[in-house]
Amino acid sequence: MYKVKLLNNIKSKELERFSGAKYEVSTEEASPDAIMVRSAKLHEEQFPTELLCIARAGAGVNNIPLERCADEGIVVFNTPGANAEGVKELAICALFLSARHIVDGINWVRSVADKGDEVAALVEKQKSQYAGPEILGKTLGVIGLGAIGAKIACAADALGMKVIGYDPYLSDAAARGLSSGIARASNLDQIYKEADFISLNLPYMEATKRIINKDTIAKMKQGVRIINMARAELVCDDGILDALKSGHVACYVTDFPNGRLAGAPGVVPIPHLGASTPESEDNCVAMAADEIIEYLESGNIINSVNLPNAHLPRTEAPRLCVIYKSEADIAGKLASLVAEFGGKVKDTLNADKGHTAYIIMDLDQAPEGIKAAAEQIEGVTRVRVLA
Repeated sequence: MYKVKLLNNIKSKELERFSGAKYEVSTEEASPDAIMVRSAKLHEEQFPTELLCIARAGAGVNNIPLERCADEGIVVFNTPGANAEGVKELAICALFLSARHIVDGINWVRSVADKGDEVAALVEKQKSQYAGPEILGKTLGVIGLGAIGAKIACAADALGMKVIGYDPYLSDAAARGLSSGIARASNLDQIYKEADFISLNLPYMEATKRIINKDTIAKMKQGVRIINMARAELVCDDGILDALKSGHVACYVTDFPNGRLAGAPGVVPIPHLGASTPESEDNCVAMAADEIIEYLESGNIINSVNLPNAHLPRTEAPRLCVIYKSEADIAGKLASLVAEFGGKVKDTLNADKGHTAYIIMDLDQAPEGIKAAAEQIEGVTRVRVLA
């Protein structure tokens, strides 16, 4: 029986995907085969040797030590696109919040609620203080056209905005899925120069750390409005706060407030609600569960962020699955080893990603002792035999 540990109090009907006959799912398991996690930070965790995979019920994986997991033979999955609709809807909401001073206006009305019959007259007198522009005809720059960014771009285009997107890694297939009215920027400077609104929808990594800072803000239009539904670390707090004070940035909507941003003028702090819809949470759990099940039962890897994706249709043949250092010549050695044990390779798939590689071999039989022998080959990280 496989053991799955849940972190972050994950609750969803989609956990029923784990069959009770094959899986034990709990929050207390000390030696799990798999972990499902949302935001819990795992960088300081010491993983048990039994752990085979970690599934992040969400897109970002900066809470997981990816390289260390690869070195320990632990596959890490994420769930790209599962929460895209929820984040897209909040981002569109953020467009209006950034333009119309809606939050400030509502807060002001609440502050005079005790005025009773005077409230209506006060509202008429004060409402001009909270006026703001329409988004129709304005230019939205979308930085990152992945599952979420593409949805935001298409929705804004449908609302009558001029949309320009930038994503150097956008595939031709993904580009064809964009609305015809969406223009592609050749570089970020074009976004900064032309956009009235900027939506950040890119992953956090060393190359994108504080990509929005005093230097990049200086390239933007006066009065630009910036929306961050992706990661806090993409924006330099000092740079955004200085730009808000000077008026260069008219508004900053962030789903990742902190002590400096929460009460700052010009900031609309949303309490990390991007994927906080029951639909998004169920979608993420469903995708994460399917990834875990597929890997544990068939050895296939889907949506991995630290190992190569690999899918070989499952048959009744015994399956040898090996994670290894990509610099090592493992395929030939494994084939020779199988032959030494009197077996034959019926089908194989080999893939690599960076310094880590993965091979699946379907055999005519599962010779006793082949797992231990394969583990002795130099460069091998993890060996599994699936009957």
